Amino acid sequence: MRILLSNDDGYQSPGLLILAQHLVQFGSVTIVAPDRDRSGASNSLTLTRPLRAHELGNGHYYVEGTPTDCVHLAITGLLDEEPDLVIAGINHGPNLGDDVLYSGTVAAATEGRFLGLPAMAISIASHEPKYLETAAQVTAKLVASLDAEALGSNLILNVNVPDVPFGQLAGMQATRLGHRHKAEPVTKAQDPRGRTIYWVGPAGAEADAGPGTDFHALRQGFVSVTPLQVDLTRHGLLEPLSEWLEACA
Repeated sequence: MRILLSNDDGYQSPGLLILAQHLVQFGSVTIVAPDRDRSGASNSLTLTRPLRAHELGNGHYYVEGTPTDCVHLAITGLLDEEPDLVIAGINHGPNLGDDVLYSGTVAAATEGRFLGLPAMAISIASHEPKYLETAAQVTAKLVASLDAEALGSNLILNVNVPDVPFGQLAGMQATRLGHRHKAEPVTKAQDPRGRTIYWVGPAGAEADAGPGTDFHALRQGFVSVTPLQVDLTRHGLLEPLSEWLEACA
């Protein structure tokens, strides 16, 4: 198996490096990751300047670009052979509910899906994790299962792992995305020259977070595994929208 590994925390992130160590048992692992922390980059592509990729001497690369840039570049020109699987992570901090729309980690996996490959996004539920080994072991178990049940090329798995020792996990649950309240207000401040600046506020608190959601599974000590799709069409509204448009004509 050829595995492409990326993230949004940067190529020196401990989560990325420990995940690479656990995945070499399945075949070749190539890291193509951002040169620095690009959290919150979402699915952005760099279109106004060239991308520069720097080889680290071990077959791995860091790129002056976003997580999506990294995966796109790796698959469409940088690597000699196309990977079989794209994995993004281990992200420091969870990606739950609405977070997936902003997450560079999920975006890296999504780009693998756009380019026809099965993909996983792996996150651990702490911004200062103590048990990255747990998330790496969970990922290895999921990858090992691909031999028995192939992950379709049209599917993305968003995986969130509690920051606890592996033996303390309650298990794994298939979940749906929950939903947050609206984000907290921005914080207004001044720079040293007296000019107004703004800091984006924290994400909103849990709203739709009951049983069956990724929020709930994580709180109960389970690994949350959410299947994602890239079709954002609200299919149930197509017919009433069509009728409304006809009336507008």
